[in-house]
Amino acid sequence: MTSAPKRPDGTPIWYGRRSSHKLRPGRRRLMDELLPRVQITPLSDGAKINLDDVFGTERGDLHLEIGFGGGEHLSGCANAAPETSFIGCEPFIDGVASLLADVEELGLENVRVFSDDARILLEALPDGCLSRTYLLFPDPWPKKRHNRRRLVGPEFLTTLARLSADKAEFLFASDHMGYVAWTLAEVHRHPDWTWTARRPADWRDPPPDWVETRYEAKARKKGDLPAYLSFRRRPR
Repeated sequence: MTSAPKRPDGTPIWYGRRSSHKLRPGRRRLMDELLPRVQITPLSDGAKINLDDVFGTERGDLHLEIGFGGGEHLSGCANAAPETSFIGCEPFIDGVASLLADVEELGLENVRVFSDDARILLEALPDGCLSRTYLLFPDPWPKKRHNRRRLVGPEFLTTLARLSADKAEFLFASDHMGYVAWTLAEVHRHPDWTWTARRPADWRDPPPDWVETRYEAKARKKGDLPAYLSFRRRPR
């Protein structure tokens, strides 16, 4: 699915950290008790995930957040839209524990977690299942020799198009203008996606139902203004 380097067994190489410090007892309990109840585990034989088994038959639209960080955006969206199902991908254990704390506190029944590289999950999801995908403030890998580690590229966009319903949204946000320009260029070259912006405010301002992330708040505090790019899946 991705042009990023892979191990000999074909699995993608992960470049980020898994954890920064030992979890507090309360967070450890959530990882031991709550995570097994909400975790998605792709089948080892390569079969596609049955979303009715994961969420039930009345699951509504499905939204995916890739790299949810501390989980505040995902939990905020899930709390505001209980009729929508959400999957969050995050390999950073501290972030998973943070999201689980929100899931427990808010009583969220519509959130599931994949605590590994999102590219593995993307291969296991069924075609046309996604109504919206978020990629918010991903690592920009600013050094030129590291650009190939960026998730957005032809193979990712093709895979996401396969998984997205017609007119589904792909929402990308970043305060790194190099990655913003990169993403616009990659999407412009791809036949399945179109940029929806018609005026500067469409990419300068967040959508009306936006939930701010911790990273986003820090960036604004430093004076870095993010860009919010909304793309739509062209009809098949």
